[in-house]
Amino acid sequence: MESERFTMTKKAGIYGIIGNIVLLIMKGIIGFFTNSQAMIADTFNSAGDIFASLMTFIGNKIASEPNDDDHNFGHGKAEYIFSMFIGISMVLVSAKLLYDSATTFVTGSKLQFSWFLVFVCIITIITKLILFLYTRYAYKLHKNILLEANMQDHRNDCIVTSFTLLSSLFTFFGIFWLDSVVGFGISIWICYTGISIFMESYNVLMDVSVDEKTKDSILDLAKAYSEIKSIKSFSSSPVGAKHMIFLTICVDGNMSTFDSHKLADSLEKNVSALDVVYKTIVHVDPV
Repeated sequence: MESERFTMTKKAGIYGIIGNIVLLIMKGIIGFFTNSQAMIADTFNSAGDIFASLMTFIGNKIASEPNDDDHNFGHGKAEYIFSMFIGISMVLVSAKLLYDSATTFVTGSKLQFSWFLVFVCIITIITKLILFLYTRYAYKLHKNILLEANMQDHRNDCIVTSFTLLSSLFTFFGIFWLDSVVGFGISIWICYTGISIFMESYNVLMDVSVDEKTKDSILDLAKAYSEIKSIKSFSSSPVGAKHMIFLTICVDGNMSTFDSHKLADSLEKNVSALDVVYKTIVHVDPV
């Protein structure tokens, strides 16, 4: 199952790199010749998409490495490190596009209508929709943050290119100001997405705890044992897409060491069976 997770993420990265390179070339040529600020913004967005897909490929390759003497819990956090790179790149790209769009709005747009511009927008929307559907399918199966980042990126591209198409069609009727406004909107959208991806990755790297629902499920498993008198402490730490769980349980002081360890082993096995749990460590205190 784990190998399939890494394989699908690898494919998503490769498909994204190939698709975005083709779109980058098409958008760049058309944007340059038509002076479309929205299409130029979309071109820079595709450049960011190539970087995002490349980070997905590299991050996934590192994360797929098994645990070793130097990395006892594997390399899973690489997913979040490279997701942060994706988020930072989106914010930087959006800042440049925001400046260019604002400048064009003040000085005036020089956009020239072209049916090639409309054609490229339609091709982009179709391509990105296909990539979005694939990465969404893979993400639902494996809950990989790299897949989530790419999925959101492809979805956003479908939306922003639709607005680029709209601004191009408005130009046909002599309405030029919308081109700069759409470029401005694309910049804000890219920035928002980048910050969201960055914060999600940051929280994991800062050892955010499991969500309350998962915590309650784990505590319910522990409370199901009549031998456990109380739960003294609960803590968790992320390991890639999963969590390490640390529990301290209290049992009757007259229970034998063998029986208390047998109880702890049973609880560890049940908790570790949860999809979001990497490993469980249970400490026993007598009362």
